Amino acid sequence: MARIAGIDIPRNKRVVISLTSIYGIGRTSAEKILAEAGVSEDTRVRDLTEEELGKLRSAVEQYTIEGDLRREVSLNIKRLVEIGAYRGIRHRRGLPVRGQNTKNNSRTRKGPRRTIANKKK
Repeated sequence: MARIAGIDIPRNKRVVISLTSIYGIGRTSAEKILAEAGVSEDTRVRDLTEEELGKLRSAVEQYTIEGDLRREVSLNIKRLVEIGAYRGIRHRRGLPVRGQNTKNNSRTRKGPRRTIANKKK
């Protein structure tokens, strides 16, 4: 496996797909990185030369990825919670943050249903 930014990327896949296995690099970013490095999108990782890998590594270093990105996101959320912003409160309560309705759905954020005991009539 080729290592880029401390991550083993899959050898048998195309380079553009393999780069997306790095947290913080999506399809568009991968295409920009390949254009910057001058590597074809159709090339398989196993067919890359050391020179091309070096160009890819230097291009990827320009992005905030993996641990740094995860830390940045968690610090942003922590800041929202600490200042008492509406979004921070939603994060703290485990509810949707971006204004979605919660009457029926939002099970992903709320977790499994907690049923309330039946009331006798």
